[in-house]
Amino acid sequence: MCGGGIDCVDFFDGPPDSSLLDAHEIDDYLQHSFLPWARRNDELIIAVADTSNTNLSWLAARYGGHLRLVPVEWTTITAAIENVFREQLTHDAVYGLADAEPHLCARETITRKQIVIFSALAATIIVVAIAWPAIASAGLAIVLTIGYLANIMFRTSLVWVGAKETAEHTPSPAAHIPDLSLPRYTVMVPLYREANILPSLIGALRALDYPPEQLDIKIVVEADDAETFAAACALDLLAPFEIIRVPDHQPRTKPAACNYALRLARGEFTVIFDAEDRPEPDQLRKAVAAFRACPPEVGCLQARLNFYNANENWLTRLFTLDYSLWFDFLLPGLDRLHVPMPLGGTSNHFRTSVLRAIHGWDAFNVTEDADLGIRLARLGYRAMTLDSTTFEEATNRVGNWVKQRSRWLKGYMQTWLVHMRDPVALFRHAGFRGAMAFQLFIGGAITSALINPLLWCVFIASHVWGAALLGPAFNATLAHASLVSLITGNTLFTYLAMLGPYRRGWLELTPYGLTAPFYWLLISIAAYRALWQLITRPFHWEKTQHGTSAMA
Repeated sequence: MCGGGIDCVDFFDGPPDSSLLDAHEIDDYLQHSFLPWARRNDELIIAVADTSNTNLSWLAARYGGHLRLVPVEWTTITAAIENVFREQLTHDAVYGLADAEPHLCARETITRKQIVIFSALAATIIVVAIAWPAIASAGLAIVLTIGYLANIMFRTSLVWVGAKETAEHTPSPAAHIPDLSLPRYTVMVPLYREANILPSLIGALRALDYPPEQLDIKIVVEADDAETFAAACALDLLAPFEIIRVPDHQPRTKPAACNYALRLARGEFTVIFDAEDRPEPDQLRKAVAAFRACPPEVGCLQARLNFYNANENWLTRLFTLDYSLWFDFLLPGLDRLHVPMPLGGTSNHFRTSVLRAIHGWDAFNVTEDADLGIRLARLGYRAMTLDSTTFEEATNRVGNWVKQRSRWLKGYMQTWLVHMRDPVALFRHAGFRGAMAFQLFIGGAITSALINPLLWCVFIASHVWGAALLGPAFNATLAHASLVSLITGNTLFTYLAMLGPYRRGWLELTPYGLTAPFYWLLISIAAYRALWQLITRPFHWEKTQHGTSAMA
């Protein structure tokens, strides 16, 4: 019903007058839910979805003069904005960070300065190896051993710190917050070729314990994914669901799609879920309570992730041990130390204003979540863990798993290269402890995966050819260094894997931790595949096939 200075007009006679619109004001249009539509005689006709007194007063102060305010649905505003500014919105989704903070964007995989440094280092190693092969071989083995052991010892210490945090924390139900005081919450679910699991996804989202009128759920679909779009439309989704179709863009990555949808987000907080996710129903309420209890510099809460098909086969069991260690011990350890935390790819809860202030995700980084966690720390924000779990589908096929892990490790390589463009700035912004944690956790994840098979090769070679090539003394140094690394590293890795399910009481999985070295071999295969793709296809996003488990 129209009244109180608000009139009724049929907008479907034509599009808004583009001469009244300004691309620099897109965010104002979206924040205040309005759009100048036409000018008739002396009146400026404005479509407005938010008819609160506060918003109407803001519009009156902004435009003054004779206004005709026309109430419309929010989707009318967004559809018109997307039609008029589609090219600008798409550009900003892909290049927003690259335009604003090019030094923090992975658009340039490796800088010329880094190429010079790496080339000089490689040349030095080659020269030394030719001139003094024995010394070079032993020295390189010792350096690899130190780096390898430093990474595994750091992770062991994180588990100790994270376990202490876990032991001290008493899980409690979500704080009771009256529905009327809950803020609007945006839930973004980026999809690509996942029509088969849409019904179960919608069921999981409808199970969220949150007032529907305060939800803003965006199903984000790529323009060329006609099957998923048709499946979503066939479900006849009503509010709070909204289907957003992202225009064609390159590179075709999840972060670019998320950036496009972020521009249209209406919530005070925003969370990302994947298609196969099953979040605990009270997760959003817990996040609101945690944000309200945290200082404003906490820009993100990372929920714990785990799998609902853990016992399907050997791979899903080891994957579950991996995730349990990561989200139940390692990330809480980083949280307790107040150092940068690489986020998981889903169930990241953000203050929407903070996410926009740091220009969202890097569309050129294929592990955008890890980069975002580091970037938050560099820009003065913190990420903390949230004691709530989202259950996912663990991929149950080795080929699918290797592709997924290759993408993650390639993104870790991108993230390390980006933030090491200016090491001085990294230490200045993240602090000494934060910068060292970045080296050991992000850099260590890469190097340990690459070094592990090399140490096996060194150990074998030292016993087969070492004495003849290097002499007994240097060969003994080489053999002992590699043996110490392999025994210590693999023993600790196995121990940590067996410890992973402790917090959840999934002790039936513990014996499978004894096979962790074979899982580590898969990680190494994925790491070398990631390194090759970093050189040949740095922005290629390898899609993980979901819905392959019978439990999905």
